Amino acid sequence: MTTRAQEPYEESAGRPEGHATHDVTNQPPPLAPYDAFDDAALREGLRREGAGWAEEELRRLGRRAGSVAAQEWGDLANRHEPVLRTHDRYGNRVDEVEYHPSWHHLMRVAVGEGLAGAPWADDRPGAHVARTAGGLVWGHTEAGHGCPTSMTYAAVPALRVQPDLAKVYEPLLTSREYEPGLRTPTEKRGLLAGMGMTEKQGGSDVRTNTTAATATAEPGVYTLRGHKWFTSAPMCDVFLVLAQAPGGLSCFLVPRVLPDGSRNTFRIQRLKDKLGNRSNASSEPEFDGTVAWLVGPEGQGVKTIIEMVNCTRLDCVMSSATLMRKTLVEAGHHVRHRSAFGARLVDQPLMRNVLADLALESEAATTLTLRLAGAADRAARGDAGEAAFRRIATAVGKYWVTKRGPAFTAEAMECLGGNGYVEESGMPRHYREAPLLSIWEGSGNVNALDVLRALGRSPATAHALFGELALARGADARLDAAVARLESGLAEASESGARRLVELMALTLQASLLVRHAPAAVADAFCASRLGGDWGHSFGTLPAGADLDGVLARALPGEG
Repeated sequence: MTTRAQEPYEESAGRPEGHATHDVTNQPPPLAPYDAFDDAALREGLRREGAGWAEEELRRLGRRAGSVAAQEWGDLANRHEPVLRTHDRYGNRVDEVEYHPSWHHLMRVAVGEGLAGAPWADDRPGAHVARTAGGLVWGHTEAGHGCPTSMTYAAVPALRVQPDLAKVYEPLLTSREYEPGLRTPTEKRGLLAGMGMTEKQGGSDVRTNTTAATATAEPGVYTLRGHKWFTSAPMCDVFLVLAQAPGGLSCFLVPRVLPDGSRNTFRIQRLKDKLGNRSNASSEPEFDGTVAWLVGPEGQGVKTIIEMVNCTRLDCVMSSATLMRKTLVEAGHHVRHRSAFGARLVDQPLMRNVLADLALESEAATTLTLRLAGAADRAARGDAGEAAFRRIATAVGKYWVTKRGPAFTAEAMECLGGNGYVEESGMPRHYREAPLLSIWEGSGNVNALDVLRALGRSPATAHALFGELALARGADARLDAAVARLESGLAEASESGARRLVELMALTLQASLLVRHAPAAVADAFCASRLGGDWGHSFGTLPAGADLDGVLARALPGEG
């Protein structure tokens, strides 16, 4: 006699009856492989800002970024987080961080594609634009490894303040060779640079730093003693560090390995347990007799790193724009393949309004990012007007675009519903990443006040900003009215109203770029909603007259 548990399953349509509920229907197929360069706003901005010559390389990179393998690298690098090893098996202090192999795969591609310091060694006009566009594409994999590439990119112009050091290190920082591991810097084929600026008592207020620099008998060489609070990517080869020298706050170059091959003192106390950016190790190093080389004059530390800050702030804007585009692509893919209440989600009017609203925000962010990269490229080639525009517009973009990121990613995640709330979708990782970009390289208040500072100290910045806005004068009455409000607002600028003023700067700047360069459907909907007041308080509240079909056809190729 057999029990029910021992009896074979009854077959129904060739399928075990007990597994019938495991059928999977009404779910989208995997997004990968896809082309991360399939973005009209990105392609057009690349050409417009002088880097059309890089299009084929970026098209290839876009396919690689959207490949199954690269998407898996991004997932694995965040699931298997960096591990701190303070000592080796024998008890020797090593202060090393171990990464999952996927991190190294991502880094090898990023450095090899010129996303670190390479543009500074490239004489072609548009080299910095091409690098930024590459970040907009390769960033579809994951965001954490963009930190060391960004710091390496930003370190080069700061290091040039000290020509003798730049002669030694710049060729290695601009290399396209990724060579991990701590060794004598000059014996490697390529280097990465990090930064150690902030301390626990001051954060962004770096003038309150207490790390002390003591001169040695060797000219230009000091020893440091202190504790840094947020030093990311501690396995970089060299670091730019702020410390108090006898002449005041100064900038120093700190190598992990000294020229004689011995380890410099760089005691990693712990790794930060961060909300997001989990693939990237952020550390608290302690300096105690740490050997450092002075970069620039004593007392000129802040002035020395200003150019570096401009570079990293641009990358924060770029990363936010990338995150917007990535999550929009994910949301668009889901709603094209998911049905509810008798129709595909993408065909339902309210969902189309949400997606179109997100698409406007994404295109505005991408377009502004590439305009800032173009200004950086031309400023590096001696264009004073573009340098003035870059000075103010980068701070404006850093404030606004990074502020928009968290709300954007939350709405994109909601497009997937409960499916987007589980880790396997990848959307929670993007959501955790979004707030970071507003916090790093100066929080919202720091950047808003920096805009006021730029206006007060350099009237050329206001002239450059309004010169840019004037290029769209007369094309849209709502934009003209907003520019007039901005001009009036400048006369009454105050610290307490800085955010409101900078927000208006950002919106008028984005609108002017879209009016000049985007299709009418995009420009009109953006001006109506962001400047004309015909908008609600959340995404998906575009006015009834907005050309949603036109916006979506541009933003999501193949939609329909």
